[in-house]
Amino acid sequence: MKENFSTEIIRYKIPESEHANFEKSYEEAGKFLQTSKFCLGYSILRGNEEPENYIITIYWTSVDDHMQGFRKSIEFGPFFKLVRPFYNNIQEMKHYNRTAVSWKRE
Repeated sequence: MKENFSTEIIRYKIPESEHANFEKSYEEAGKFLQTSKFCLGYSILRGNEEPENYIITIYWTSVDDHMQGFRKSIEFGPFFKLVRPFYNNIQEMKHYNRTAVSWKRE
């Protein structure tokens, strides 16, 4: 992954009755992220202690590429159509940049 990328964090609160629909929607929407030249990867986390909490992490080439590139691309329309039913469940949707403080066991 390139060094100067932007991480978008989206936190959702999804009722248990909607977990399967939510995960399926993001699985389908992920296909449009994979075809975008602006997306470097993504993951979906579900809370262990609070299973209604989800965190979507999307790695973009830059904030500008996400906002001006992806959101104006042909991939955005079908992507948004799949995740839009859960838009009102968003608790946070922000971009973050890495700092020099990081460690990961390989």
